Amino acid sequence: MQKFFLALALLSLSLSNGAFAQQIAPQRSGTPEEQKACARDVQRHCRPVMDQGDFTVLACLQQNRPKISAACDAVLKTHGQ
Repeated sequence: MQKFFLALALLSLSLSNGAFAQQIAPQRSGTPEEQKACARDVQRHCRPVMDQGDFTVLACLQQNRPKISAACDAVLKTHGQ
């Protein structure tokens, strides 16, 4: 479950050089509302890859974009994904 929340926290990071520098100590800037918006989608579409790393979960959400909820899609778009 911790990896799930960490994956959602990564949704809030942009893929800029600053974000890569923060990988050592990432900040959780995703709001609880943003995390909640994607929780069901991660469970439904990305459960098999939840233990394969945060960027894998993000890639899974992007690959399943036509299937994810409008709320999670909005979170991804808000963060440039």
